[in-house]
Order: sequence, then structure tokens, then C-alpha cells
Amino acid sequence: MIQAPKDKLIPASIAIPKPVKVVAKTIQFFSNGLATKFSAKLFSTPVKFTTPEREKTMWESAQKSKLTISSLNCEIEVLSYGYSPKKVLLVHGWSGRSTQLFMIADKLLENGYMVISFDAPAHGNSEGKTSSMPEFVEAINSLNNEYGPFEAAVGHSLGGMSLYTAVAKGLDINSVVSIGSGDTISDIMSNFINNLELKPKIATKLKKQFDKKHKEDIDNYASSKQAKEVTIPALVIHDSFDGDVPVSCAYSIRQSLKRGSILITNGLGHTKILRDKNTANRIVTFIKNNP
Repeated sequence: MIQAPKDKLIPASIAIPKPVKVVAKTIQFFSNGLATKFSAKLFSTPVKFTTPEREKTMWESAQKSKLTISSLNCEIEVLSYGYSPKKVLLVHGWSGRSTQLFMIADKLLENGYMVISFDAPAHGNSEGKTSSMPEFVEAINSLNNEYGPFEAAVGHSLGGMSLYTAVAKGLDINSVVSIGSGDTISDIMSNFINNLELKPKIATKLKKQFDKKHKEDIDNYASSKQAKEVTIPALVIHDSFDGDVPVSCAYSIRQSLKRGSILITNGLGHTKILRDKNTANRIVTFIKNNP
């Protein structure tokens, strides 16, 4: 396994501000239950970032539309980029946006594909204040019904996790690509609570709360578990210096796939990898080779 030393990892793309940590630890001092509720709110609320200049060409060139997801009582914004009967769905990650995979979108357009991208619930210009992986999956299925069928799909981070679940549950595409995808949700929660500098017992309580909310064990959504049901060609991409999601997740996912391949990059981290031309070219080649 190619794993960079911990002190060499590229810092996480979303850092928890010190004042938030202070508030969390103060609440925990008085009540573990309130600390769990506070953590759940933070965990479910994406951070919205201003769209950088490098993504604006895609934003300005794409057609925008709205799609109502009745099951979520939510309206999301959808981008249609280029035109072709061959369509590829792009799925951003947590606190991402529809244009974040612009480099990959541009390469797909150059090779004759149309790109459909979107702001997930509570992200970008879509409605909502909180979101979750099941809502990402619901959005993917709604997009497939409205804009599909798709030749392939590419997902970053939580977007990749959501695609494995969607494909395992019946999303009909020819190939799937994940970039920097996490694996077990309870591990993600534990890492989040650790970054908040709270006691490990809060992570346990947090998972129980989400299990109750979704009426099932949320680790059923683990990428390595869902990947066992994925029979189409899948490309797992991860950077060994990723400070958000450990590269070990990529190896776990790859081991579960029936027709999987893996690409490990070095020095790109969790988000810069989305702007790497070589990685984008590898993705397009993979999709073209698996029509």
C-alpha cells in the first residue's frame, strides 16, 4: 500500500475553526447528549464556498435548469454542459458544487461527451440547509430518471461513495469512477469527532443517532460493502497524500470490486487532484474503453 507519512499529508480541505471546537468542548463539559446533537448538526451542514474563477467558464457555458426531488421536498440546480447523445454524470463531494469537476468535464466535452452536473441538496444553488449521503443517492436516481441514461458517472469523495451505492442498487451505467472516495461512514464520523476534539463516545452516540434517523445501520452504505454488488468496470482514484480521506479506503474499495482498477497519484491531495490534467485524461480514457 502506498501511504504518505502522516506528517507529509496535505492538510484537510475543510478545517474546523477553533471557535467551533471551543463551543463543542464547552457543550460536552455540560452534556454528552447536547454535544452529540451539536455534532450532528455540524456533520449534516455543508460549508458553502464562493465559486473560483477557474470554474466560471463551465458555469457560464452550461445550461441551467431546476429539478424537483419530491421525495426530499427539495429543488436542485442542474447544469447541462455541451450536447451529445453520450452523457456522463458528475457528482461532487461534501461542500462541493456542480462546477468543481470542471477539468474532467472539459476533457469529456473534447471527447464527444455531454456532461450533466448538479448541486446536491443544501449545496451551491440547491435548496436545503442540511444533507446526507442517502440524499445524494436520491438526487442521483432522480437525475438519471430525468436526464439519463448515462454512459458513465464520476464522483468525488462523498459523490463517489454515493455512486457505489446507486450502482449497487440498480443505477444502469457502463462504468463508474470514484476520486478520493471514503469508505465506512462510522470511520468518517469518528474522524470528524476527533477533529472536533471531542471524546470518542460522542462518535458512538452520533452513529446511533444517524442509524435511528435512517432506520438502518449507516455502515450499510460503506463503499467497500456496496462495491461487492458493483459488476460494471470501476476505476478507483486516490492520492497517497490525501489529508481528508486515507488512501487505505481506495484499496478496500478496489478489493471489493469485481471489475475494478486503481490509480494512486502522489502529491495532489483531496481536491487538487480534480484539476490534474493527467488524472482527467486517465478518466476519459477509462470511460472510452468501457462503452
